[in-house]
Amino acid sequence: MLIWCEDISTFSLEEVFQRQVENRVWSKELRRKNNALVNSRLANEITLADYQMERRLVGEETAECRRRAGVIDAQIILRTGRPLVPALL
Repeated sequence: MLIWCEDISTFSLEEVFQRQVENRVWSKELRRKNNALVNSRLANEITLADYQMERRLVGEETAECRRRAGVIDAQIILRTGRPLVPALL
């Protein structure tokens, strides 16, 4: 999980864009982690209990990542007056 400052309103627009890039990279890493977890379970490499515990943790991280994306997007819209086109990752 990335180090996060709750109040990004004091950041420059460039810093906000950098946070957006970092958050997108984190989102991509979480998707890869989730896919690897599912594949491990399908291959019976981990127990059901371990799978469920890890899925819960990944789910919590994913929820935080999405929350941060919303905060970042709101800040960009506030400053530019328009939403950005979503990046294809």
